[in-house]
Formats: sequence, C-alpha cells, structure tokens
Amino acid sequence: MDLQTSYQQTSRQLSGHGKRNVGVLKQALEAIDANQSSDHYGTGEVIERFEQKLSKDLGMEDAIFFPSGTMAQQIALRIWADETGNRSVAYHPLCHLEIHEQDGLKELHHLEPILIGDDKRLMTFDEVKALPDVACLLIELPQRELGGYLPPFAELEAISRHCRERGIRLHLDGARLFETLPYYEKTAEEVCALFDSVYVSFYKGIGGIAGAILAGPKPFCAEARIWKRRYGGDLIGLYPYIIPADYYYELRKGRMGMYVEQAKDLAHRFNALDGVWTTPEIPVTNMFHLHMNGDIETVSNRIERIQVETGIGITGYLIPHDGHCSTEISIGDAYGEIEPSWLDELFRIFHP
Repeated sequence: MDLQTSYQQTSRQLSGHGKRNVGVLKQALEAIDANQSSDHYGTGEVIERFEQKLSKDLGMEDAIFFPSGTMAQQIALRIWADETGNRSVAYHPLCHLEIHEQDGLKELHHLEPILIGDDKRLMTFDEVKALPDVACLLIELPQRELGGYLPPFAELEAISRHCRERGIRLHLDGARLFETLPYYEKTAEEVCALFDSVYVSFYKGIGGIAGAILAGPKPFCAEARIWKRRYGGDLIGLYPYIIPADYYYELRKGRMGMYVEQAKDLAHRFNALDGVWTTPEIPVTNMFHLHMNGDIETVSNRIERIQVETGIGITGYLIPHDGHCSTEISIGDAYGEIEPSWLDELFRIFHP
C-alpha cells in the first residue's frame, strides 16, 4: 500500500468536506424539481439567478459563471490589458497563473507577467509602489502556496488607493475569498470594494463540483461573456455545476468562522509534536501547511502507518524539501465528523 491508497481507504479525513464522489452531486440535486429548466449556452433562469445573487453578495455590478477559474482569470487580465493598452500584468511568483497554467497567459494572450515579491512571503506595499506601469495587479487572498497567509486589511486598502491613483486595475484571486472573512471581520462586499474585478471558486472551501464566478463592472463583464464564448466556456448546460455551487454556497458560507477555529486547534496540536510544525503557526484561515522532519520515504511510511491504524486521513501526498516534507490541511465539514477520542488516538501514535 502507498500513501495515496492509505489515504483513500480512510473513513474520515482531516481536510475537506468528505470524499468527492457522486454523492456530492446527488445531495445537491435532491431538493431540485426535475422539471426545472436547464441553462442554455449561458442563458436561462438557473444561471442568471445565481449570477445575480453573487454580483449582489460581492457588491459588483455584474457576475458571470465560468466552468473554471483558470479560464476566468486569464480572461480578466486580458480584458484589463486591452482596456489600458498595456501588455504587462503583475502578480506574486506563486500565483496560480504562474505555476499551474502552463504559461496560458503568455501563450494565449501574449501578456507579460511581472513577478512581484519573494516566493517565501507575501508581497509588500513598498514593492507594489515600485512597480513599473502595468495594466493590472493580481492579489491572491489567501496566499495558498504559502500556507494561507493574509496581508493586513489596512495594507490592502493602501494598495487599492495606490492602484487607483496610478490607473492600475486591481484583480482579486479570491478562490478562497469566503474563508478570509472571519480574519478580516468584513463582508465579501467590503473586501471586494477594494478591487476592480474578482474571481471566486465554488469547489474549494465551498465544496461544490466545479465552477467559478467572475465579477466586476458591467462593461468588463460584457466583454468577459464574449471571451467565455471564445474559450468554449458556454457549454450547452452548466447546471450540473451551478446547482451544487448554489447549494453548497448557501450551506457553508456561514461556517467559515467555525472552520478557522478548528484549524487553529488542529495546528496547535501538531505544533506540540517533536519535529512537526505548521505555517502559519496560528492559521488565519481554515488552511495551513503541515511540515514534518525526515526524508519523503520516512515521513510517507509514518503517515501511511498512522492512517491505517486510525482510519483518519491526514494526507495523500507529500512535497519533499531539504530535511523535511510538507502537505496542506484545509478544514471543512469532514473534520467535525471525527470523534474527539479518535483525534486523541491519532496524536497519541503520531510519534515514530
């Protein structure tokens, strides 16, 4: 048995909302009238109602449902580049567009990214002020690849003012926007008010099947709808994604504060172990990175043994570093289904 197999065979997991199986879709569809009409190539009540709800919740003039965030964000930056006549955009070195999209922004849109900041920390306001002229600055909240760190809200406000003074469009990679709200003690609308456009995901912290919303001013969204068609994003029907997105959004948007507190408790227990630590040490969202001393074979065997003995899934993958390995923990509904005594047993046997 390998690490991934041992994780898949556990009955409970620390991360997520439970196993991603067909039951996730069935649960969302149970209360839906079978005669409800589908959306049709981006139009229809089911899609338009959801878009209108999110535009209101985000405080934006308009919103568009996309099948993927990758599609939505590349289009957003292309629109801002065209509007400003500037082919340069700026973002953090660990931005999703830089490390997970096979240079889509460069190959499809011929845009030139400027990397801002260091890959071991958040970008700073001083670094933003030092930017050359760019069409758009993208900020990710939280910074997933760093463990979920967030900048102070006052710094976001300063960056927003600066960008508006310089005519730089500010785009929010808010894939996990709702998970940040307990830390900022703000509404989604209050956070989004600092940005010109925003993307949010409905399969990450929300736990839907797939899909994303891109929101912004009406002219921006009108152009984004054209680009969505060019990308092939207007499937004949997106309702198998929209209905679960709506269902799980309503189910979980109010639970984010609970997830954050559970993440803090779990991180505290991991940090009490020898050779184990988290970043951040005290999580600011529902996620953190878990680090364990040892090479990948040693740590993998250790985690696999614990998963088999306890039936609790810690992780199915590890990233090797110099002398230690890392993984990501992201708290959702699944954590609350683990009995406290089971967690006690997990930490009792966690030592080699």
